[in-house]
Parts: sequence; structure tokens; C-alpha cells
Amino acid sequence: MALIVQKFGGSSVANAERVRNVASRVVETMQAGNQVVVVVSAQGDTTDDLIEKANEINTNASKREMDMLLAAGEEISIALLAMAIEKIGASVISLTGWQAGFKTNAVPGNARIDRIDTERVQSELDKKNIVIVAGFQGLDKYDNITTLGRGGSDTSAVALAAALGADRCEIYTDVDGVYTADPRICPNAKKLDEITYDEMLELASLGANVLHNRSVEMAKKYNVRLEVKSSFEKVPGTIVKEVTNVEKMLIRGVTRDNDVARIAIIGLEDTPGIAFKVFSALAKYGINVDMILQSVGRNGTKDIAFTVTKECLQKTLEVLENLKDTLTYEEVTHRDDLSKVSIVGAGMTNNPGVAAKMFEALFDADINIHMISTSEIKVSTLINVANAEKAVRVIHDKFNI
Repeated sequence: MALIVQKFGGSSVANAERVRNVASRVVETMQAGNQVVVVVSAQGDTTDDLIEKANEINTNASKREMDMLLAAGEEISIALLAMAIEKIGASVISLTGWQAGFKTNAVPGNARIDRIDTERVQSELDKKNIVIVAGFQGLDKYDNITTLGRGGSDTSAVALAAALGADRCEIYTDVDGVYTADPRICPNAKKLDEITYDEMLELASLGANVLHNRSVEMAKKYNVRLEVKSSFEKVPGTIVKEVTNVEKMLIRGVTRDNDVARIAIIGLEDTPGIAFKVFSALAKYGINVDMILQSVGRNGTKDIAFTVTKECLQKTLEVLENLKDTLTYEEVTHRDDLSKVSIVGAGMTNNPGVAAKMFEALFDADINIHMISTSEIKVSTLINVANAEKAVRVIHDKFNI
């Protein structure tokens, strides 16, 4: 008997028909002789609808009360799914995140899981119940409801699989696996049978919307075997694990991320510690910086350019404005009409010419590069957002993946 954790996203339970479809999939898994724990997201656009309702009342509501409100979305889903499974005739129970033992830190809106007390879930499994758990939520040490932020249900599922020692964690989405590129952009994109944690983490961080990067980090840390599968088609998915056969395909995927803003600080004083002052100030406000480019110092000054998410753009500009008393610079410029296009694949450092081939594809398509960032398994370029889809296609074709 295997213990399987299954996670179904909002699109998978968006309406009554889809809830019944998920119920059938879950019961089939149980009837095959497995113990089943299911983690569910809020239905369809429920979270956005709740945010809209909150804004009708108070556009500056506290994060605590927003968590109290948003947690209701997942609670609706788990109850409806449990009802659908009951109708089929299987034994089932639904649990909120805190009933399932999720303990988090006290950071409303973007909490991190500290631990999971699995006693209640294990007890229900011992009673032969299918256990439905609300994703995206937990309880802090002050007994406040917390939510886990973007991709929280993926993280809930992987964390629960790790805590229970599950045999595998299946992530069900509206696609049937991980592709070498977004099939909507590249019709010839290929589905991967398997991919490493590191490659999947890079793809998730660089704009692939199949899995959230926090869930992949946790899966790698606790060696949770993941499989990305379709909610609607009963076909094999993509397995995410530690070791895969990567010799046949160097480049595993091409991604684009349009949630990018570039900020340039022009004419900074070229003295030791300047970069530290800039980025430590941003870190204090929780602003994550991605690509960084520093020019060679000339005439006692230098320029530093970096990228942040569009959500963080305004706050970043405010922080830099407040640094005027401690920093000397000529001006700060910014752009948010950009996209980060990346290639990901293990072993790139041992294969010369990969980056050059990517740049050649962009040159042939007359696409200008604004910034470049590299690591052992990725090369990222910053380009105009108008060229993003074209860039993905020409790079994908260039590597023939």
C-alpha cells in the first residue's frame, strides 16, 4: 500500500463538474489500494474575487484580516470535494490547514511553514479515510490564520508529503506535464518524461508556471518524488527527481518572465561599500533583486543596473530616493516594458558555446539584449517584452529541443 499526496489547483476544481471529476480521480487512487491525502486550492478565481470584495470595503485592510478572508477560498473547495467523494460512497474527511497541523511563522500574507503535526492526518488515514486538506494556509504561534503566499498550495502539498513520508506527491494542473517551452508559444514544444530538481527549480523561478519554486526547493530538500500530471487527461506526466538521464538533451527548457522591471542607478560614487549600501537597504524591505550589472568605474563614478518584480518597482524607487542622503548619484532610471528570457539545462558549464548559440538566435531575429545573467544551469537575457514570445520561439528552434 502506497501513501500518495495529490494536489489539485484552482482550475481543477473550478466548477461542479470539475469537482466531481477530481472526486472520481481521488477515489480511483484509493480503490487501487493506496492511502490518499488531497491538497486543494481555492476554486477558479475565488481568491481574486475575495480580494476584490475586500477592496470594496477597505483598500488598506490589515494583512491579518486579509488572511482570515482568503483562507475561506480553500475551505469552500475542501468541503465541496469531500461532499462529492461522499456521494460516490467513499469515506472522507476535510481538514483546514490548522486542523491538519500546519504551523507557520507570524508573517501574514507570506508565511513560511515551521512544522507540520501529522497526528490528526495520520489518525484519519488509519481510519481508512481519504483526507482532504486546505492548501495555502496554516496557524501561527499566536493562533492567527496565516496564508503562504503565491504558490502556497503546491508548497502545502510537498510539505505534507515530506512530513508523512509519502511515496510520491502528484501535482495536478491544466497541463499534462513540464514542457521544453510554453506550448501556447511553441507548438512544437516537447513534454519531458523527467527533470531534475535543480532544472525544475530554475524553470519555476524563471517564469514557468507549472510548479512554484518554493515547492520544488522543499521537494529537493526532503527528496520528495514529484509528478506533474493533467487533471483532465489520464496520461503519464513529468517526474521531478534527483537524477535523470540528461545526456541526450542539454537544454531542458526555454522560459520567459514578463514580471520584470529594470532599475539603473547612474553616476554612483565609485568607492568601496556602495553596492552593499544599495542592496542591504533593499533587503531590509524584503525586495528581492535578480539580475545585476555593474559598469567599469570611470571618472570616479560607476553605474549599477538590476531587476526586480514589477510589484516591487515603486517601493524600490522609494528606498533609493530615501538613500539620497547617504549615496551620491546622478539619477535613477527605470523600465517595466521588459522580459527575462532564459534557457535551462544541467551541464552547460561543461559545454562551450551554449550561450553563444542563444545569442546567435537572438541576433538572427534582430532582438537586442539589455542584460545577461548566467549560472551553472541557466543563461538569462533581458529583452524588450514585445520580443519575448518571438525570442522563446527562435531560441527553442535554434536548440532543436
